Amino acid sequence: MPPASRPFAKPRPPTPAASQSAGPRGASGAALGPFGNPVIGSVTAAGFFIACALGLVAMTGNPKAGAPVVRLSLAHVADTSAPPGWRDVLPSEPPGEAPYAATSVTLSSAAPETPGDPNGSAIITISDDAKLGDALASGPAGAGLPQAPIAGLFTQGPGGPLPIIGADGRTPAQAYARPFSANGKPRVALIIGGLGLNAKETREAISALPPEITLSFVPYSEGLQGWIDMARAAGHEVLLEAPMEPKDYPDNDPGPYTLLADSAPQEISRRLEWLLSRASGYFGVTNYLGSKFVASPSAMGAFESNLRQRGLAFIDDGSAARVGGAIPRASADRIVDDQLDGPTIEAQLTALETQAQRSGQAMGSGFAYPVTLAEAQRWSQGLAARGVQLVPASALMSRR
Repeated sequence: MPPASRPFAKPRPPTPAASQSAGPRGASGAALGPFGNPVIGSVTAAGFFIACALGLVAMTGNPKAGAPVVRLSLAHVADTSAPPGWRDVLPSEPPGEAPYAATSVTLSSAAPETPGDPNGSAIITISDDAKLGDALASGPAGAGLPQAPIAGLFTQGPGGPLPIIGADGRTPAQAYARPFSANGKPRVALIIGGLGLNAKETREAISALPPEITLSFVPYSEGLQGWIDMARAAGHEVLLEAPMEPKDYPDNDPGPYTLLADSAPQEISRRLEWLLSRASGYFGVTNYLGSKFVASPSAMGAFESNLRQRGLAFIDDGSAARVGGAIPRASADRIVDDQLDGPTIEAQLTALETQAQRSGQAMGSGFAYPVTLAEAQRWSQGLAARGVQLVPASALMSRR
């Protein structure tokens, strides 16, 4: 178990200063939900040609690892209501031109889904005002997880939808977790965190890693809902990172909505509600830093009380003390990329696998560094042949 002073992953770049003043709408001041419905003149032939030349935005999975592939074909369209959240993660449109909107989606898997389809692809056409998630849900079986938010599992919060327990008792921890079926083999889980701040590395993690790997997102990220939608469309379950007070705070400051150990329960709840309402679709929360916060019984009590009321899970880096079974819980056994060196990360992943074989299960965590993503992808490809089952982090929770 890592020492209490360790963060969940390597320190990432500081939160943009704009985040502090942007409020629940994000650093840009724009709403995190739908694009809106701008009224734009007809698209000229030249403009359409330019749009087509911009071509394809491809998020390519690893067929060997069984990860689905999602490709969005883009075009400039007039007078459209685009899929919620996705504009923030698509390329910026040329000045003076209409916004991009998805016109088709290709879902591919490792094996053909239909006879005579050598690529295992299915083309889904999206009307101008269709939600991308609805189209994805109608694609090949198992291509992705349901579109968030799920009806009955949210209410309006200060920045967007807040998770709640459904009237039938169903919780977000259950509804948003990746489905899992044990095969009797030792189980190993890996969480990759720090996602959403760096577009290239976020796309790489979503598309190149197998869908069983859990992805953890920074709440301050621009276009957070779009990234989570994209991750879930590729089959990944998602965690939201809660910035928590470290021992060297404020020299090491996780951001303007950091949960502070000495705060009153009401203030912890207020900040947590803002963080949780940044997006929807996560099954639980994980800590970012927090060596001081997790050592405070009163602070952790208020934190876990809020998660319990909202039906969320908590997965930590191994530094937080285990408490009673009030909420679904799990802890990482090791951080795999404390040293940013390929062979060292490979050795850590191998040690994680060995621990799973010895004790039946193990969980690791890492950060979305290029070297970590490359090593995790390579390591995961051979797990099944070595008699180990790669599972989502939710599969190792004490209360599934």
